[in-house]
Amino acid sequence: GRAALLVDGTGGAASALTGPRLTIAGDAAPTDDAAARRRLLARHPDSAAYATFRDMLVWRIEPAHGLLVAGFGAIHRLSAADLRAPVPPALAAAEAGIVAHMNEDHADAIDLYAGRLLGLGGTGWRMTGIDADGIDLRLGDRVARLDFPAPIADSRDARQVLVDLVGRARSTSGA
Repeated sequence: GRAALLVDGTGGAASALTGPRLTIAGDAAPTDDAAARRRLLARHPDSAAYATFRDMLVWRIEPAHGLLVAGFGAIHRLSAADLRAPVPPALAAAEAGIVAHMNEDHADAIDLYAGRLLGLGGTGWRMTGIDADGIDLRLGDRVARLDFPAPIADSRDARQVLVDLVGRARSTSGA
C-alpha cells in the first residue's frame, strides 16, 4: 500500500549529485476511476493491448510527503499539500472533449506547438491530455509537455490559451 516515485532531472548535469530530483512517497491503491484509465490509455496507447486483462489495474498514489534535492546542499522537505495541484473540476470534465477536438480539427496547431514552441521535429503530433498547467503531446514513442503561461480552470480558458499559443508559435516562425 505504500509507494515512492523518483522524478530525476539530472540528465545533462555534469554530476548527478548537482542535478535536481524529487522523491514523492505516499499511499497507493488500485482505482476503478474511468477517467484515470482513459488518461493512462491516452498517454500510453501501447498499454491498450493489456487494458482488458483482469490483472491490469490502474493505481492512484496519494502523496504523503516529498523530498526535493534541488542541487548539492539544496534539500527541501515537501508536505502533501505542497505536492498537490488543484484539479479544476470543469477542466477535468472537459478534458476528453478538448483532446478529441484538438486532435480531430486542429492537428496543424498541435504540430506548431511541438515544432515552434518546443523545438521538436516531426509531424503528426497528438494531444494526449490537458490539465490546469499545460498539455501533453505524443508522436510515436516521443512524449512532450507544453506548459501554459498561467493555470487555467475550464474549457473557455483552455480555448483561449490554445489559441494564444498558436499565435505565439506563428510569430516565432515569422509567419
